[in-house]
Amino acid sequence: MITISEAAQAHFVKLLSDQPEGTHIRVFVISPGTAQAECGVSYCPPDAVEADDTEIEFNGFNAMVDEKSAPFLEEATIDFVTDQLGSQLTLKAPNAKMRKVSDDASLSERIEYVIQSEINPQLASHGGNIMLVEITEDGIAVLQFGGGCNGCSMVDVTLKDGIEKQLLDMFPGELSGVKDVTEHQHGEHSYQ
Repeated sequence: MITISEAAQAHFVKLLSDQPEGTHIRVFVISPGTAQAECGVSYCPPDAVEADDTEIEFNGFNAMVDEKSAPFLEEATIDFVTDQLGSQLTLKAPNAKMRKVSDDASLSERIEYVIQSEINPQLASHGGNIMLVEITEDGIAVLQFGGGCNGCSMVDVTLKDGIEKQLLDMFPGELSGVKDVTEHQHGEHSYQ
C-alpha cells in the first residue's frame, strides 16, 4: 500500500525516539476522493490506534492507516530528500483525489481516473482543470476545460499535443480522439 524509502524510515525512527514508547506514525488522507484531498503524516500514540486501522510494519516503527484513507493511499510513497536547500519529507499519493479503478472498469471510469490522478495535477499549476463530459459512440472523449485553461491561448496545444496524445496512448483501440466543448472566454482568470 505505502512505500517508505530507507531515508524516510531512518528519519521516522529518529523522530520517534523522542516520543513516548509505542508511538508509531499515522498516514492519512483528509477529504479522500475529492479535489480537495490532502495527505499527511502524524505521530500515532498507542491510545490513538483504532480497531479498524491497517498496520504496516517498517524498520523500527509501524505505520497506521485508517479504514477510510486506505484505498486512497494505494501506490503512495514517502521519501526524505536532502539537497542544498535542506531536508524535506515528501508524500506522494496519486490516488488520494480519486480511488484507483480496476483494469476492467468502464472506459469513462478509467479516463476519469487518469484525468484526476495525472492530467489535472499538471493543469493545476496554471490554475486549470478538465472534466470528462461524455464519451461518444465513435470513441471521442468530450472534455470541458475550467479555471485558468478557459480562455488560455495554448488550450489547443494542450488538448491535441498533451491530453489527446496521452489518452490515445493509454487507451488504444478504445478511444479515437478528444474534443473540447468549452466556450473559451479570455479574461483575468486565463493563464497567459
